[in-house]
Amino acid sequence: MKILISTDIEGVAGVFHAEQVRPGNGEYERARAWMTAEANAAVQGAIAGGAEEVLVNDSHGGFRNLLPDGLDERARLVLGKPRYLGMMGGLEEGGCDAVFMIGYHSRSQGRGVLAHTINSFAFARVLINGMELGEAGLYGALAGEMGVPVILGTGDDVFIAETRGLFPGAEWVQTKTAGGQGSGVTLSPAASRRAIAAAAETAVRNLKKAVPFRIAPPIECRLQTQSTALADLFCMWPALERVDGVTLRFTTDSMQSAIRMLNSLAAMSFMLR
Repeated sequence: MKILISTDIEGVAGVFHAEQVRPGNGEYERARAWMTAEANAAVQGAIAGGAEEVLVNDSHGGFRNLLPDGLDERARLVLGKPRYLGMMGGLEEGGCDAVFMIGYHSRSQGRGVLAHTINSFAFARVLINGMELGEAGLYGALAGEMGVPVILGTGDDVFIAETRGLFPGAEWVQTKTAGGQGSGVTLSPAASRRAIAAAAETAVRNLKKAVPFRIAPPIECRLQTQSTALADLFCMWPALERVDGVTLRFTTDSMQSAIRMLNSLAAMSFMLR
């Protein structure tokens, strides 16, 4: 059995402020160590539940936050960008039975801790076939398109409330309760790790209950940008249609293509920073 663990940082216990998720300061260094420890807890639980192979995908920012020398030696690590599958990098190897989403957060415009979708500067809302999705929904649908279910999610209460219905049979660990964008009540890192390890073991043992989250093509993506200037920029791409001042749309034949388009637009947005 092979498990892919996709690890973000905003949903990690103890993380509440932007300085904790951006390289270049001491708070980030502490937070990336907590992130690595939660990934290790998920590895521990997956193997205890019967997994024979584990890939850990660094899924935050530049995709090089996890500490390789701190990672459980039984796992392999997916690092760096660009990569076509983004937060699901590793699935292209094939043979993956399930995905864990560790340290995830709620979608843009949500009330969760450090809520955003892919790029907080660029994207205000992302809708796929009329369904508003955050990173968990978008990438869960990408995994589902490849026949792989999400069986564990961890993060704050808002993330779980938004996402639970997408992944029937999954296990959930609430690492903190959101009081707002930058406040709330958190488990200690040690308590969070214990809960993640236990839930990961249960998730693997109950894998047969999981159902992949699939969105049938054709895929229509409606993207609301954070400014008209960003919509102007993105619509330089002929495949995109302007709907209004801050909304554009495009259609494609797969979630993988939609994800690649969104990540390309996110990269374009750096022109206006």
